[in-house]
Amino acid sequence: MFRSFGAEDATGLAALVARRDTSPEELLDAALDAVAAVNPALNAVVLVQEETARRSIARGLPHGPFRGVPFLLKDLGCEAVDFPSHNGSRLLADTRYPRDSAIFERIRATGVVTFGRTTSPEGGIGPATESAVYGGPTRNPWNLEHTSGGSSGGAGAAVAAGIVAMAHGSDGGGSVRIPASSCGLFGMKPTRARLPDGPYAGEGWAGMAIDGFLTRSVRDTAHMLDACAGADPGAPYWAPPLLRGHADAIGRPPRRLRVGICDTTFTGAPIHPEVRAAVEAAGRLLESLGHTVSPCLPRADVAMMMEAWTDIVACGTALGIRKALKGRAPEGLVEPVSLGAMRRAAEIPGERYLEAVGQIHAFGRQMAAVFDPETGEGIDILLSATLAEPPARVGRFAHGTEGVFAYSPFTAVFNASGQPAASLPLGMSAGGLPIGVHLAARFGADEELIALCAEIERAAPWIGRRPAPLVERLRAPLISRPGAA
Repeated sequence: MFRSFGAEDATGLAALVARRDTSPEELLDAALDAVAAVNPALNAVVLVQEETARRSIARGLPHGPFRGVPFLLKDLGCEAVDFPSHNGSRLLADTRYPRDSAIFERIRATGVVTFGRTTSPEGGIGPATESAVYGGPTRNPWNLEHTSGGSSGGAGAAVAAGIVAMAHGSDGGGSVRIPASSCGLFGMKPTRARLPDGPYAGEGWAGMAIDGFLTRSVRDTAHMLDACAGADPGAPYWAPPLLRGHADAIGRPPRRLRVGICDTTFTGAPIHPEVRAAVEAAGRLLESLGHTVSPCLPRADVAMMMEAWTDIVACGTALGIRKALKGRAPEGLVEPVSLGAMRRAAEIPGERYLEAVGQIHAFGRQMAAVFDPETGEGIDILLSATLAEPPARVGRFAHGTEGVFAYSPFTAVFNASGQPAASLPLGMSAGGLPIGVHLAARFGADEELIALCAEIERAAPWIGRRPAPLVERLRAPLISRPGAA
C-alpha cells in the first residue's frame, strides 16, 4: 500500500480520496505503517494519536483541499486540544492545551487527518533537532549520520522519508527552510503576519517567527498557505493582502524578473564549493527561463542584524524556560543551547532588548531598499544558498551555538526583514546529500515568489527524487503496528 502512495504529493493523495480510489482510513494505515518501518531509524515522529485520528475520520472530515491526507504537527507551537506536546523540552513534556490555536483550526479545516507530532529542538533554537526529551537526535533520511535540520527537523525527516506528504513547521530563523534544504524538500516562509499566531502568542521573537509547511511540491504549499492565510483577531502585525492567492499564482508563469545572485554569504564570505555550484546552476536555469540575472551583494548590516536577532531569541528563550522551571534550577532539565541563551539573556538589560528590536526594524528597511529600483539594487528576487554547506553531521551543534551563523548565514535575514523566502531542492552533493537554493522577494510579494518557484519546479522537477536507503527499507516487509491487519 505504501509504495503506491509514497510517490504522491498531498494534492495527489487528496485527489485519490476524492475519486474514491482510496480512503482516509487506508492513507492513515499507510502512514502508520511507514512510521513503524522507518521512524526507529529517524526519530522524527512522536506523540502518535492514532485513535484521535480515527475518530476525526469517523466524525466526518471537512471538505477542504486536503481531505483525508495524513498530517503531522511540529512539536512546538500549533497548540491543539487533542494533541499534547513536549515542545522539544523535558520541562514541558506532555503539555496539554485548553483550546485550539488559530493556525490549527485552519489546518484542520483543510480536511487533513492529523495523527501526531514531529520532533523539534528545545525552544526552536538551532539548525539541528537533537532534544533529549525524544531520547536521541533526529536523523536525515538521505544519510542517517547527518542532521535533518532544525528546528522543524522532524517534519523534514518525516516528509522526506515518505511518512507523510506534507507536515507543519515553523520558522523563526530558517526553521522551515533549513530542514527543506537538508532533506530535499520545498519550504517557504511567508511574509510576516501572513499566518495567525493567536491566541497563545501575540508574536514570536519580536515578529520574526511564523508557521509554515514542509512539502514535496510547490502546489501543496500554495494550497495550504491559502487555506491558513490571514491574521487572527487582535494580531499586532498585518501582511499586505494577497491579490488572488498562492494557488492562483502558480497557475501561470510570473513576469520576467530581475534576479540578484549572491554566490557567497551576504557578508562576502566564501561558501562550500558544491553549494556555490548549486547556486550558480540555479542562476543559469533562471536565465534560460528568460529572467535577468546579475551579481548582488546586499547593502545591509547583516552583522548588526545577527547580533540583534541573537539577543531577541535569547530573551524569548529565557522567558519561556523560567516560566516552565517554576523556581527550579535549570541544570539537568534544560538543553545546553538553552542554557547558553539564558546566560546571554541575563546580561541583556531592558533597554538593550528594545534597541535590538529597533535594529531589526531598521534592518528591514535596509533590505527593502535592496529591492527598491530607486534607492538600491532594484532587484525583484535575491538568489543565494539556503545553507553555506551540505547538511551537518549529527552532534555538531549539540553543545552550543558556536559555528551556527557560519553554517546558516542566509535564512534569518528574512525573518528579520519579514520578507517571503523559500528553499528549493535544486542541488545534490557528491556525497548524495540535498542542497537547497534560496529565493527571497520583496515584502508582501508572496504570490510572485511562489509563482517563480512553481516555474522552476516545472523546469527542473524534483518530486521523484527520494532517499534510496529508506526507499529500500520501505520495500521490505513492514513492521506491524498493534492492531494492524
